[in-house]
Amino acid sequence: MIIVTGGAGFIGSALVWRLNQLGREDILIVDSLGSTDKWKNLVALRYADYMEKDDFLQLILTDQLQDCFDFGERGLEAILHMGACSATTEKDARYLIHNNFEYTKQLALLALHTEARFIYASSAATYGDGSQGFVDDENGLDCLRPLNMYGYSKQMFDQWARREGLFKQIVGLKFFNVFGPNEYHKGDMRSLVIKAFEQIQQTGRIGLFKSYRSDYADGEQQRDFVYVKDVVDMTLFFLDKPDLGGLYNIGSSAAHSWNELAHAIFASLDRVPAIDYIDMPDNLRDKYQYYTCSDVSKLRAVGYTGVQTSLDEAVRDYVVNYLLPHGYLGDF
Repeated sequence: MIIVTGGAGFIGSALVWRLNQLGREDILIVDSLGSTDKWKNLVALRYADYMEKDDFLQLILTDQLQDCFDFGERGLEAILHMGACSATTEKDARYLIHNNFEYTKQLALLALHTEARFIYASSAATYGDGSQGFVDDENGLDCLRPLNMYGYSKQMFDQWARREGLFKQIVGLKFFNVFGPNEYHKGDMRSLVIKAFEQIQQTGRIGLFKSYRSDYADGEQQRDFVYVKDVVDMTLFFLDKPDLGGLYNIGSSAAHSWNELAHAIFASLDRVPAIDYIDMPDNLRDKYQYYTCSDVSKLRAVGYTGVQTSLDEAVRDYVVNYLLPHGYLGDF
């Protein structure tokens, strides 16, 4: 059996979708559905069982997990830990510590105890302003300075795992700016693609943040935008490779400006670009990343040979095949 935490969320549900394509349905999904529309991500997917994250944690803490689930002949093969509070604007440090740091420790220890593969979501937010580069080197973790508490909660676990010597056995994935279907429930944390799509449908125009640095023109701030379908391929590459461990960047290895992304969105809708540059909220200005770009040479060096989807192709697939028909992964 494979456990996918955050399995009703954006990247987690995409992983379940791809596992279904690979013939796997012996999946336990762990999440917290709450009052959002996140449940809609599950409707077209196939899985063995679902459990709320607090109930799941209680089973682990009381050593009752294996009494409640039959993991089958294969046993517990892997824990794909995608569950987290991913809001970069979350200010409740106590909540982030419990949800992103301590919960992850418990799952890592469970995986080690059961000899299951442990693959977890770290984040490119750990790199902060990028002044220390974007190299996925476990030995350089202490030099990184995240710009928000979310990034630091991810950094804390990365550092703990290194101190405990776990990176010989577990895999941490530093996701860059992921976009694609099944992110609909994420509110303000959704990608620009879906936000811009909605703005264009309503007004014919989109708004991009102004730049507050002289070395970047408005809309020329750059990000490593990576399509969720590529992300699941890179993630599942590690599933059956127990000898691989460590931290790895998960991105497109290219930096594109917000202007480029906006033009790709308009092109996918066969519309003429119409962009307004708007003020950035004061609370974001000191925490804003002007440039991110993943170095995926470490991932390539361990054998990943997948072909990255170009930005234009990824945006068109997302807009034409999912946003316009209001579809989810697995619907078609």
